[in-house]
Amino acid sequence: MTPLQQQQCSPCRPDSAPVADAEFDRLMLELKDWQLQICGGIKQLEKQFHFPDYVQSMAFTQRVGGLAEAEDHHPSIVTEWGKVKVTWWTHSIKGLHINDFICAAKTDQLVR
Repeated sequence: MTPLQQQQCSPCRPDSAPVADAEFDRLMLELKDWQLQICGGIKQLEKQFHFPDYVQSMAFTQRVGGLAEAEDHHPSIVTEWGKVKVTWWTHSIKGLHINDFICAAKTDQLVR
């Protein structure tokens, strides 16, 4: 199977199926330090990234924004001094789609 970071997001419709539990476990093995969060009953992937200063936090935030636009899939991003929290989930299905795992894997590649 093609690694997540080499895949592209596919269009997701409101009737698209969320990732099944068995597939979730397999996909999580490809991600480093991402956590499952449940917010308002919605499964989400979340990770906090650490940086030595605000400038590097902002630069990372900009790179995540570029990824989001390129994949047409948009996370929640919270930027603070020395840290950035990125949360991926698919709004239209109120849960996790393969696109979230692809984008999480690609987000890890943005750290410099």
